[in-house]
Amino acid sequence: MPSRTSLSLPKDDHVKEKLKLVQNFLHVDAQDQLTSLEEKMKSSEISMEVYISKVKALLGKELHLENGSHVDGVEQNGKTNGLTNGSHKLEEAEDVSMDVLEEEEAVKSPTAPKGKVGRRSKANSDAKKSPVSTRVTRNSGKQQSIMSMFSKVAAPEESKSAIIKPVAAAKTPPPKCQDCRQYLDDSDLKFFQGDPDNALDEPEMLTDERLSLFDSNEDGFESYEDLPQHKITNFSVYDKHGHLCPFDSGLIEKNVELYFSSVVKPIYDDNPCLDGGVPAKKLGPINAWWITGFDGGEKALIGFTTAFADYILMQPSEEYAPIFALMQEKIYMSKIVVEFLQKNREATYEDLLNKIETTVPPAGLNFNCFTEDTLLRHAQFVVEQVESYDEAGDSDEQPIIVTPCMRDLIKLAGVTLGKSMLLYWRAARRQAIRHPTKIEKDSKGPTKATTTKLVYQIFDTFFSDQIEQNDKESTGVKRQRCGVCEVCQSPDCGKCAACKDMIKFGGSGKSKQACKQRRCPNLAVKEAEDDENIEEEDVPVEKVKKVSHAKRKKQTQCNITWIGEPVQTEGKRQYYSKVCVNDEVLEVGDCVSVSSEDPSIPLYLARITSLWEDSHGKMFHAHWFLRGIHTVLGECSDPLELVIVDECEDMQLNYVQGQVNVTYKAPSNNWFMEGGLDVDLKVIEDDGKSFFYQFWYDTDFARFEMPPKTSLSDDCKFKFCGSCVRTNERKEQEQPRAFESITDEDDDSKVLYALACFKGEQFKVGDSVYLPPDAFSFSVKPASPVKRSHRKDDVDEDLYPEYYRKSSDYIKGSNLDAPDPFRIGRIKEIFCHRRSNGKPDTSEVKLRLYKFYRPENTHKGVKASYHADINQLYWSDEEVTVDMIEVLGRCQVEYGEDLNESVQEYSNGGLDRFYFLEAYNAKTKSFEDPPNHARSAVHKGKGKGKGKGKGKGKALAAQEPQDAQNEPQTLKVPKYRTLDVFSGCGGLSEGFHQTGISETLWAIEMWEPAAQAFRLNNPGSTVFTEDCNVLLKLVMSGEKTNSLGQKLPQKGDVEMLCGGPPCQGFSGMNRFNSRTYSAFKNSLVVSYLSYCDYYRPKFFLLENVRNFVSFKSSMVLKLTLRCLVRMGYQCTFGVLQAGQYGVAQTRRRAIILAAAPGEELPRYPEPLHVFAPRACSLSVVVDDKKYVSNVTRGNGGIYRTITVRDTMSDLPEIRNGASALEISYNGEPQSWFQRQIRGTQYQPILRDHICKDMSALVEGRMRHIPLAPGSDWRDLPNIEIRLRDGTLTKKLRYTHSDKKNGRSGTGALRGVCTCAGGKPCDPADRQFNTLIPWCLPHTGNRHNHWAGLYGRLEWDGFFSTTVTNPEPMGKQGRVLHAEQHRVVSVRECARSQGFPDTYRFFGNILDKHRQVGNAVPPPLSRAIGLEIKKCIMERMKEEQATENIKQEKMDVSD
Repeated sequence: MPSRTSLSLPKDDHVKEKLKLVQNFLHVDAQDQLTSLEEKMKSSEISMEVYISKVKALLGKELHLENGSHVDGVEQNGKTNGLTNGSHKLEEAEDVSMDVLEEEEAVKSPTAPKGKVGRRSKANSDAKKSPVSTRVTRNSGKQQSIMSMFSKVAAPEESKSAIIKPVAAAKTPPPKCQDCRQYLDDSDLKFFQGDPDNALDEPEMLTDERLSLFDSNEDGFESYEDLPQHKITNFSVYDKHGHLCPFDSGLIEKNVELYFSSVVKPIYDDNPCLDGGVPAKKLGPINAWWITGFDGGEKALIGFTTAFADYILMQPSEEYAPIFALMQEKIYMSKIVVEFLQKNREATYEDLLNKIETTVPPAGLNFNCFTEDTLLRHAQFVVEQVESYDEAGDSDEQPIIVTPCMRDLIKLAGVTLGKSMLLYWRAARRQAIRHPTKIEKDSKGPTKATTTKLVYQIFDTFFSDQIEQNDKESTGVKRQRCGVCEVCQSPDCGKCAACKDMIKFGGSGKSKQACKQRRCPNLAVKEAEDDENIEEEDVPVEKVKKVSHAKRKKQTQCNITWIGEPVQTEGKRQYYSKVCVNDEVLEVGDCVSVSSEDPSIPLYLARITSLWEDSHGKMFHAHWFLRGIHTVLGECSDPLELVIVDECEDMQLNYVQGQVNVTYKAPSNNWFMEGGLDVDLKVIEDDGKSFFYQFWYDTDFARFEMPPKTSLSDDCKFKFCGSCVRTNERKEQEQPRAFESITDEDDDSKVLYALACFKGEQFKVGDSVYLPPDAFSFSVKPASPVKRSHRKDDVDEDLYPEYYRKSSDYIKGSNLDAPDPFRIGRIKEIFCHRRSNGKPDTSEVKLRLYKFYRPENTHKGVKASYHADINQLYWSDEEVTVDMIEVLGRCQVEYGEDLNESVQEYSNGGLDRFYFLEAYNAKTKSFEDPPNHARSAVHKGKGKGKGKGKGKGKALAAQEPQDAQNEPQTLKVPKYRTLDVFSGCGGLSEGFHQTGISETLWAIEMWEPAAQAFRLNNPGSTVFTEDCNVLLKLVMSGEKTNSLGQKLPQKGDVEMLCGGPPCQGFSGMNRFNSRTYSAFKNSLVVSYLSYCDYYRPKFFLLENVRNFVSFKSSMVLKLTLRCLVRMGYQCTFGVLQAGQYGVAQTRRRAIILAAAPGEELPRYPEPLHVFAPRACSLSVVVDDKKYVSNVTRGNGGIYRTITVRDTMSDLPEIRNGASALEISYNGEPQSWFQRQIRGTQYQPILRDHICKDMSALVEGRMRHIPLAPGSDWRDLPNIEIRLRDGTLTKKLRYTHSDKKNGRSGTGALRGVCTCAGGKPCDPADRQFNTLIPWCLPHTGNRHNHWAGLYGRLEWDGFFSTTVTNPEPMGKQGRVLHAEQHRVVSVRECARSQGFPDTYRFFGNILDKHRQVGNAVPPPLSRAIGLEIKKCIMERMKEEQATENIKQEKMDVSD
């Protein structure tokens, strides 16, 4: 047995003897204090422990600046333990992070023959770091201090304070070993079992002949400079108390003495068995440990250095194996992570978990699988390896540390960045140059973007100037480092290219680059975070600067004379057709410039629409143009391009600066076939006075549309202004007007009317209308869900120690704030009140309505709505009067029995269709047959011709999209031939197919499982599983088929193009620099725009994440729109919330829409369902201007919100890891949503109701998450449980005081790491295998308490954005089923996206989750498809009308 230091207290005289030695060094008052303490101890006032701790504290104060000479021979050995020169008080000694000294040279030179290991000479020890290995060393050679003699009896800091101040409730952490920092009461603490009798000491062992490399007759003795190298097997590492402990947890760096016993073998012996080895005892202490590259690619070689030799580790002893396995595990783990991220830089944290959980560890390592716990346990080490890998890379390569996955890991695990530990990656990089097989680059990434000439020119010309300027501006301004991590605080290396250019190292100083060794990881990660997705909910309301629209113009001195006689006189105005201003002849229709008072603002430009003279002088009416720079395009616009806007004003002619030429650039007749040709980017020459325009522009919605057609009659051609006409039309529409009075002489108070017009729609008696929820209330007060706090007050804080973090009442995914859907009423009367003179007051049109009840408005409450159809109403005879100005639109409400078709067919016939079967009587709370007037009113003026072709009398056809959709006329919308790029499994196409406007003939999807899923659901489509750049190149070079013989779509084939290009490589950081710009120039967004330019489809849709519109200060958005505008497309952008279109999920997406010349540009669909308001912040701020989509009804909706219960309450119960691909439904659908999603065809088989098999520990945690709304990890009890694999979890220990959160009500500590008190993290504080995951309280204070991780869905709430891989600790952790102890299944996720149950997915469970999570929800694309359908119908109607007129003319001429 090795001598083990006793843990009992030393004897009195032992202490006294030591005290005598130091007493002379102390100040007088300290000596007095010591004497009084001694007396108190003798009189038993204080215990021995308190006496020792107080003496220790006193000496700490007195001696912490002194050097202290050796006084006693106790444990000298020239080793360090305790405090060194100038260190802080003893209590902090253990937290002092020691320097990491790295030594030189390869342990295993890549060129040396296998088995031989290169030697290291001491003379080189200060040379540069080894390319192959790095050592972590102790601070050696420092003298033992006086204080160290007391270290054996040191009490832990907290327990000491507890003894001095006996506060009743304060709880103290259990004692830790002062050396190895393990808990002394831990069942896992193991003791070294002792050495065999024949074991030798280190010096004796090293001279044993069995270890000699040479025969005695050889003279090749090693030089004394070299340390000998041997291998060791059957080894155990322990501290001086005999505790077995890890050597990689920072103990060696903190000068803790660790020893090892083993069997030592010669360096050439690769066999780990004990034969031929020399048993050795208490080797060490270990001065350094090191890792050298992966042996044959799998195992890393690990070694120790003592004062006498280097040892390479082979096999641990049986008792040490579990500890050593963790070391191997983390080394192997870091290898997996680096190699995975190197090939998949856009991978998410969930993707990495998937990689880790599906990787089988190599044979011969002592562990059989990796879990998330493994990753979090080793996160600090893994991140350090990633840093060292990055540091060894090229300076222009984007570091792996800033990838989304690493940023999430760093946040979750609370990793400290910038510890300059370099291990084996530098070596791996160098070897990669020599042996390219070592590290493979990803072969299947997207290639360089294939672009059309036009797209290329726009991106290239804009950026060459922009980048240069940005690079100039950003030098000197940008903080290059955080200044606090070790990397920032280390000196410049003087050797890298950047240092060699520095003036202090004799360079020119031109490059201004930071030292390559000192690239700050904190700053890189922070920059990447800055532009990351805004949290889906809780969106801050953007502050917008007020943009003043008033043009401040400057008058000029000028000579003005009319030419010719007045052409028209109106009142005092005399209109002219021409005028001479400063010798320049201007006529009506000419364009002029007007200068601004502010010389920095470019000239205003306007068209003269009329000229006149009146009492104000010589005047003109200016219809303003807007320069491109003042549209959403900003600095990306063509400097000579203008847009027409609806802004105009009367002005004096002396404001005119001069004439300019503005030409209309109409699309050419051959526009559709001109895609991809070489075009000159310049539309016209810049002579300073020439401009052009293509579009009319809506300044609020950022819509570029074809200029409105205007037909001038001769009598007004000298005073016609299109802007005035449109502005007046809009004003007219915003005011309700009543027509066709029904004479009722008896009524003195009001006049009745048959018709009213409002917002361009006609309303008549018997029509049904939408009103805001506050327009009227119901006489039944349903038991609405009370806003109750979900926090419990009487929580046992010892059992639920994290519950205190749930301070907010807001529950993520809750519908408590969701508004009511619109009220619906049927018009009984349209009237105006009479004024005192008997005339009607037409300025206020009133409606008398019958109220309709929705199921949830009856006494049955919300439960009734769950089973009822979403468009089912109840008639009531309750009446209400409202102002017509409150009306939000018209809908159709029919009595179900009067329909010629099933209610189902009627409802599917279009939006805004409701039905009722019963009337509701609020007084008696009963349901009755509807009265006759409820039925007959529906058909007034319709004739009884019921069925699909119901006309609406005099209603304007244009405003009747829902009727238009089912008019049995010849208007049948053709299916547009569609190409879906980046199609995924086909969500976007599915929604379009449901509307009947498209037929996806071609799809491009590089990822094979998603492509297969697309094929399964669209058997008629050609799916290309290759890079879109390769395909476009083939088509542009005239190829008809690809390498597989699949037919390629040719120019003119594609009528609709849709897709969501990934934004990888440029979505981080806030401004473009040369590197991120080249990533953007080669990005798939640019390729996708080139597809649009080449094929010139009639409609184009680009879908992306919400932040697409904000990337790079909206530069990505502006350039995308700029390309479309230059091609000649009408276009616009907006952000939509999928939850408002019928899924129980928050998912905000940016949608860019474009329409070819001659088509109508679609509007964005009005919301159908109400949804949680905080998830509906959909405005976008670009260059300080706030844009909204054209949605007029705000956050309102015609239907109630869809909930988790609606989505999945009918699915059968399954267990964690359920894998049966097909099972029975076991029941009927419960809700309207379930009836829709199951579809009409008989489908008894439920597919893909499978869920991920979570590890035993994760399953144990899920089992203990309560079922109450808002439950998450903070509700976990701190208990030990037995897991399904038979292992026992541990309780989480709270060991530190938490500066921010204080102590619990029972006095318990709340911190789990030194950092809770504001000090650097201590690796020894990490805990594993606990029910409450240690990393969450560790970093919770910085990350909103990790609200939502291990969160349950709420039955009455909604899903957070459906992710590609449900992980309870992933970016979106609310993935637990509302009642079952598992994560959501693939089918549940598919339903949350609105995929029909018949929709197929392909591959393994993770492939399927990814297909679902990446898709566009079909209900969202369906809503957009319906808007496109309206535009097509509109154009077809116009064409039909012109055709009819032509026909009539021909008939007349005949």
